[in-house]
Amino acid sequence: MTASWSLVLHGGAGRITRDVLTPEQDAGARAGLDAALTAGETVLAAGGSALDAVEAAVRVLEDDPHFNAGRGACFTREGRNELDAAIMDGRDRRAGSVAGVSATRHPVSLARAVMTASPHVLLAGAGADRFSVEQGLEQADAAWFHTDERRRQLDELLSGDADAFDSDMKYGTVGAVARDQAGHVAAATSTGGVTGKRWGRIGDSPLIGAGTYADDRACAVSCTGSGEVFIRVGVGHEIAARCRLTGEDIQTAAEAVLAEVKALGGTGGTIVAAPDGRIGWSMTTAGMYRGRVTAQGERLVAIYADEG
Repeated sequence: MTASWSLVLHGGAGRITRDVLTPEQDAGARAGLDAALTAGETVLAAGGSALDAVEAAVRVLEDDPHFNAGRGACFTREGRNELDAAIMDGRDRRAGSVAGVSATRHPVSLARAVMTASPHVLLAGAGADRFSVEQGLEQADAAWFHTDERRRQLDELLSGDADAFDSDMKYGTVGAVARDQAGHVAAATSTGGVTGKRWGRIGDSPLIGAGTYADDRACAVSCTGSGEVFIRVGVGHEIAARCRLTGEDIQTAAEAVLAEVKALGGTGGTIVAAPDGRIGWSMTTAGMYRGRVTAQGERLVAIYADEG
């Protein structure tokens, strides 16, 4: 009997419709999602850990300029790229995260280094950048993260209402959740935040229990959406708590918590993986870049809400 494993990933949610994306953007995003699925699948099929799989998948997405994480991250109001990421192991709820880093090619790997090589959970800014160098992680200059499209988006925002905050914009956060052959789950999330962010703004992605959470007693969760509302709801932990304490299935729990988010004026999506092998996703937006693959041969890449 083949050992069971599963992997789900997302590349952001929002006003993502067929009349918004060009055919080239659609094809490019699908190719990126497929490559990330392959990276995680390779780990899991060989008996590797869920933790290794989610890191591998997210690293691929961080290198793909179709997504707002790593290369292709959005710009702050000051014209900088400030990156956030988190990773969490469901076996013992160890976690690591970083916020406002500017020179690490793969922020998700820096988050993992925080988890494994420091006594802390969250490092931010210059200190996190310094820790990255000390850990020997691959560095990248500003030119690596820069894309003309993200710069255009900032210029467009600044030419109008510079304080505008669109709660249904296209969130480019990327993330992955997995269940390995041993029955353990893990989650990872990485983002460039939102275009034109100010004052060192940090969203839900690097906050354990908000945008990222994993617990073998319940499930692993990675989120994308209105960060401020996802923080207030504690989306990742809330989904896991409903599963663990009330016995809700992951789909019911995810939809219930996203309804809470919507009631508070937020939108977005989430992906979930449970220790029993169940996987799912839910969104309150027109689309979410997403994909899933399982040991049973299921493989799907989708973008729009009416797919999959």
